[in-house]
Parts: sequence; structure tokens; C-alpha cells
Amino acid sequence: MRTVHLGPAAGFACQLLLLAALAAGVGLGSAGWVTGVLYAVAVWALLAAALMKRGSGFGPADWVTAFRAVLAGGAAALVADSFYSPAAVPALVALSAGTIVLDAVDGKVARRTGTTSELGARFDMEVDAFLIFALSAYAAPRVGGWVLLLGAARYVLVAAGWFLPWLRADAPPRYWNKVVAAGVGIALTIAAAGVLPPWLAAALLLAALAMLAESFGREAWWLWRHRREHPGKVVLPPRVLTVTAAVAVWCVLSAPANLAGTTPAALAAIPLEGIVLLGGALFLPVRLLRPFAVTFGLLLAGLLVLKALNTGFESAFGRGFDPANDWYYLGPGAGVLGDSIGQAGAIAIVALVVVFVALALFLLPRATLRLVRAAAGNRRAWLGPWAVLGAAGLLFAAAGLAWAPGAPVASAGSSGFVAGQVRQLQRDLADRGVFAAEIAHDPIFGAGTGAAGPISPGGMSGAGVAQDPGGLLSGLRGKDVLLVFVESYGRSAVEGSSFSPGIKDALTAGTARLEAAGFASRSAFLSSPTLGGASWLAHSTLQSGTWVNSQQRYNQLLTTGRMTLSGAFHKAGWRTVFDVPSNTTDWPQGQAFYGFDALYDSRNVGYAGPKFSYATMPDQYVLSAFQRLELSPAPRSPVMAELDLVSSHTPWTPLPSPVPWAEVGDGSVFNGMPGRGATPESVAGDPARVRALYGESIEYSLNTVFSFVAAHPDPNLVLVVLGDHQPAPEVSGGRGGHDVPVSIMSADPAVMAAISPWGWQDGMLPGSGAPVWPMSDFRDNFLAAYSGNSASPGTAAVTEGVKTPQPAVPVGAGVPLPGPQGPG
Repeated sequence: MRTVHLGPAAGFACQLLLLAALAAGVGLGSAGWVTGVLYAVAVWALLAAALMKRGSGFGPADWVTAFRAVLAGGAAALVADSFYSPAAVPALVALSAGTIVLDAVDGKVARRTGTTSELGARFDMEVDAFLIFALSAYAAPRVGGWVLLLGAARYVLVAAGWFLPWLRADAPPRYWNKVVAAGVGIALTIAAAGVLPPWLAAALLLAALAMLAESFGREAWWLWRHRREHPGKVVLPPRVLTVTAAVAVWCVLSAPANLAGTTPAALAAIPLEGIVLLGGALFLPVRLLRPFAVTFGLLLAGLLVLKALNTGFESAFGRGFDPANDWYYLGPGAGVLGDSIGQAGAIAIVALVVVFVALALFLLPRATLRLVRAAAGNRRAWLGPWAVLGAAGLLFAAAGLAWAPGAPVASAGSSGFVAGQVRQLQRDLADRGVFAAEIAHDPIFGAGTGAAGPISPGGMSGAGVAQDPGGLLSGLRGKDVLLVFVESYGRSAVEGSSFSPGIKDALTAGTARLEAAGFASRSAFLSSPTLGGASWLAHSTLQSGTWVNSQQRYNQLLTTGRMTLSGAFHKAGWRTVFDVPSNTTDWPQGQAFYGFDALYDSRNVGYAGPKFSYATMPDQYVLSAFQRLELSPAPRSPVMAELDLVSSHTPWTPLPSPVPWAEVGDGSVFNGMPGRGATPESVAGDPARVRALYGESIEYSLNTVFSFVAAHPDPNLVLVVLGDHQPAPEVSGGRGGHDVPVSIMSADPAVMAAISPWGWQDGMLPGSGAPVWPMSDFRDNFLAAYSGNSASPGTAAVTEGVKTPQPAVPVGAGVPLPGPQGPG
């Protein structure tokens, strides 16, 4: 018996020594350690069981294969670590190359010593398959997900054999199979080394995939032709089903609810909820086992869906999923997805999501039912392991032991996540009353303006405003005031990112261009209530002077008579206009709540050009059409307008090219331009390219504004140019929080002098020390700066209601979408 266990024991010890050497030599994190140790336990335990069954120990060739297995385990540990820290490429290549070279040795040793065996051949083949799997996982993020087909081929064939008995037979050995295995390993090792250009590495791996397909295909064809020689039935081993069910339940319970925390160490945590499941199986009466198991499984399916949603919202918008508000965005979000990756891709993803939910609802109850039945059917055998696991889990959790920071050895993380979702629901319910009080209290226009009920255009139902506009906005009399939102223009655009140098250069050059046209400018930052999308939350926050950080608050606000910034201009005698090119349907709230006299969208500005992904028209056409429709006619009243520029909306490609303003016409001049740029689908998997395109889109939108002012240097033109929110965290890199740049430009020194007390910085580029206001403070401070003391009692509060800006703690919400909410 000693000889039987000597080989596996030595292999396990050598594996641990190699992991320790890698940790000391190149650095090995928790992911690498967990992967290496789990690999060692699985490989050497299975091999020990096989040797005991065979009744013999290691032969000379087996020692060589064992050394190859140790090297492959080290390579797998480095691959796992590469997903969380820079890869130790030389070590990975050395271990892979050593495993491949020794593949030519063990066979010769076996033949020369006469120790060939079926187990040795199987051991050798499995080492090759695992190395290919590990290397394909390393290459996939760098070459493409299709490379995983190289690593999955062997295991797909084994799984298929559970259902197709003829695949479990042995085909005649072919030397070509060993050549293919070595060739695939060599190709993946060369790709991992990074010595080839990406296109050549992809071509090499594609050739390897073709070789592998031929090898497996020929073997499967032979087995199919001889299937009658291997009769049998579909037999999926019960232990395989039970282990699979246990792994599925374990992973759902231990998986974190965000992508950053989803590491092998986190998945290795002992879920205390799983101990509760097994406890129910061991102690509940038999009649309650089935309903208990099915209910637990359905709860698991719901938990999995919620975790997936939370992960998506964390990745895209820098915040968790809100169970009361965020279901609303799933449908419209599919439309934005279509603009980003194409309609076919969007339909495929939506279909996959539906299948994912359906499978979760079907499979997880079956998995829990199988576990419960297995434990209840042999309670005496399961009671000991359950007690040990439960005691260890509770002890580890109480002691706070962790595999790595944020990855405890045991926890009830899923229960904590669900409790957090319940608390969020409670906060949402309580927030309705809180926000109603905020809406009703209007320090500028007096109490009562927030009362719900019939709303006159512009939210003019507030009793606190006298009918005579008096000094309201008197500092801007005769001026055309444009409130220009630049989509996704966040603080990361001007600070500390890979794309900020180009944008800063554009802002610096734009400042000089404005000065040449006679315009001065000053800039600062506003803190937006949203991040990554849901622009309408930012628009309503700035317009209403209230903090609108959720769809619930937005819907509630639009049913009230809260005075908006555009409503104040309307009251003071301006013609108010909203130009939102992303809208494709009517938007009654534009008049009912915001008080706009005219609304322009994608359908009524005469555009005859092409669509640019999400953007229905280029920013240059938006400004050109506005000039033609509102600023050129004479005589006319002064205009206050909100214009939303969406060329910088995700996916940021393709971008239009600027044309002379005189040639814009009906927009047909832009025909053919979308085909010259990169498609959203072609850049979706390249974060560096996506960030570069984002920077180019912001530069385009800003340069378009500068060019417009220079081409139409009207001394009575005043512009407020600002971002609505930061781009998604994958683009911003988490820099700048929720802050967005804001600038005011005018050719009238009196207009600029009115905001001198604000302390904003000169020019279009706000520096790191520029003031930061909550976006909800802008309305009151703007009205206070430009409204005189000759106002009637209702508007006299304007000069008294100026707010001292305080830092905000934004909570973003939503995804970008066009339609009746306003721009995305």
C-alpha cells in the first residue's frame, strides 16, 4: 500500500513547493494559491484512487508525467493570478514549455522500460488537456473568446459521453493525436509569450483550432461508425449530478454581487446559507423536504438574478441595483444596447438573458432538491460532515478569517445582500414623503410651488411668485441664453485619464478661440446625481433645484408645480425651447412641467442625413438647425433653450466629421460618414479603444460648440455648457466621482461680472481646485446672480435665496435611453 500512495503524495508535496517558489520568485496572489491547491488536491486524490484500484504504484514513466502535472498546475496558478495582477509571462512560458517538452519523454521511458499502461496514457492525456485549457483561458482576453474552444474541446467530449454511450469507447490510437496536442500547446505558449503581433497570434491559434477539430472530428467519426460495437444507454453518474448540484448551489451563494469582488478566493468561501439547506435536509420531517427544497431553489434563482443585475449596475453606473426603481430601465436599456452593438447582437443578448433566467428558475430548484434528497436519504453519513462544516464555517466567520481582503473563508454574504435590498426598498418607500417636502419648500419662489395638481405651462402654479416678473432674470434682459448639455462630459475628461490630455488641449484652444470672438468664460464643477446614464435625472436636478437621483423622484417631481429654470425664463418673458435630438416620440412633460414653448426632436428639424449609432444626428446639425429655426428669424423675442448634444453618447462611434457651417444644409452632407468610422461591435471588447473613442467624441462636441460661437459671434449670446454625468466606470476608471465640468461664456462683461462672487476659474478648463457645487444648487445661484432687487415680493426671494454650495453625496440611477423621459 505504501508504494501506491508514494507517487501522489510526492506529487502533492512538489506542487505545494512549486507554488511556494512562484510566490517567492514572481509573486503569487490568493487566486493563484487557491487554484494551485485545488488543482493539487483534485489531481493527486483522483490519481491515488486510480492507483489503489489498479493495485500498483508509480512506474518510471508515471514519475515523468507526474512532474509534468506539477508544472501544469503551476502554469494554471499563474493564469488564475493574471486576471487580478500583471502576468508573470516568463514563468508561465517556462512552465508551459517544460510541460510540452517532457511530453516527448514519458512515452519513450514507458516503452523502453516496458511499463506502458492504460492509466499512464490517460494520465498523460489529461495533463495535456488541462494545460491547453489553462493556456486558452490566458489567451482568451487577449485574442478573443473563441480561443476557449481549444481548452474546452476535451471536456465537452467527455460530457457528451455521458449522454452518448458510443463516445465513451476507445478509438484506435493515432500518433497524429499526440502531434496535435503538442502543436496546440506550442501555439498557445507562443501566443502567451506575446512575441507575435496580435493578428499573427490569432492566425496561429486558428490553425491550431482547425487541427484540433480534425483530430476530435476524425475520432468521433470512427466511434460513430462503430457505435453498434459499444451498446449502452445514457448514464449520467449520480455522483456527478450530486456534485454538480452542490457546486452550483455553492457558487450562487458565495458569489459576490459585483464584478470586482468575483474572485476564486471569494467563490471558495463557505456559504453559511448552504449549511442551513443541509440542516433542513437532515432534520426536517420527510413530508416537508420537497417544498423546503423547491422554495430554497426558487429563492436561489431570484438571488442569482438580483446578483447579476447588481453586478451589471455596478459595472455600468458605479452603484448597486435599486429593486424599487431600476426594473423600469431594463426594457429601454435594450434599445440602447442595440445602438451599441447592433440590433442582432442586442436581440441575441436579450435572448440569452431570458434563457439564463429560465434555466435558473428550472435548474436551481432541481439542484437543491437533489442535494436535499441525497442528504435525507443517508442522514447518518451526512450528519458528521455537516456538523464539521457547520462548526468550521461558524468559527471562521466569527474569527473573521479571510482568503484575501474582502474574501472571507466563511460568511453569510448572500443573506447580507438580500437584507441590503430589503433596506433599500424601505428607504425608497420613506423617500416619497421626504422628497415631497423638499419639492414643496422652494426658497426662491416660496412655499406652495411644489403642490401637486393641475400644472400650468412651466410649472407656474406656485403661489409664491407674483404675476409681475419684475427683476426676475433682469441681468440677462435681451440675451439669448443657451443651456447646452454635452452627453457624458465628466470630470475624468479633464483630469487624470488617458484621454484627458487631448480634451484639455481642446478646451485650452477653445478658450483662445472664444476670446478671439470676444467671449470670456469661467468654469467649475457640478456634482451630478447620476453616473453612466439617465441624463434626465441630471437635467431635472439642474432645472428644478432639487436632488433627483432616482426614477421614483423623477416621476414624483414631474407631477408637481415646482418652478424650473426654463419656467422662470418663460415667466420673465423669454421664448423657451427644448432641443433633444434623441427623442423619437412626443414628450408632453416638456411643456407641462418644464414650461417650454417649443420642443424640437429627431422628427421636426428637417434632418435628412444618416444616424450615427445612438445619435440621430450630429451635434453640428443640432446647433445649425437651432440657429436657423430660432436665432435667425427676425423680429423675435429673446430665446432661452436647453440643447442636448448626444454625439458623445455611448458607444462613441462612429463620429461625424466637421463641415463648413454654410454646407450643413439638411444634413445630407453627412451621408457616408458613419461607414468611415469603427462600428460599435468592432470596439466593444477593446477597453483601450473605447476610452480613446470616448475622448474623441468629447473633443468633437466641445469643438463643435466653440466653432458655432466663432461662426455666430452674437454679443447677446450667453451659453452655459456642462456635462450631464460621468461616463461608465470602465471608461472613467473611477476618477472624478460624480463631478461634471460647467462653464459660462458671454461677450458681455456685465454678465461675467455677475458671477464673480462664485469664485469660478477663468477659461473653459476647470482646474483641480475649482469649486464643486451640487447640481441642485445651480438653479438658485443662477437666478440670484441675474435677478435684480426690483422684483415683486415673490421674486425678491431670488436675491435672498442664494445657496452656499455644499458637497453632495450623489447616488446615481438608471441607464441611458431615449424617449419620453427626455434625452439619455
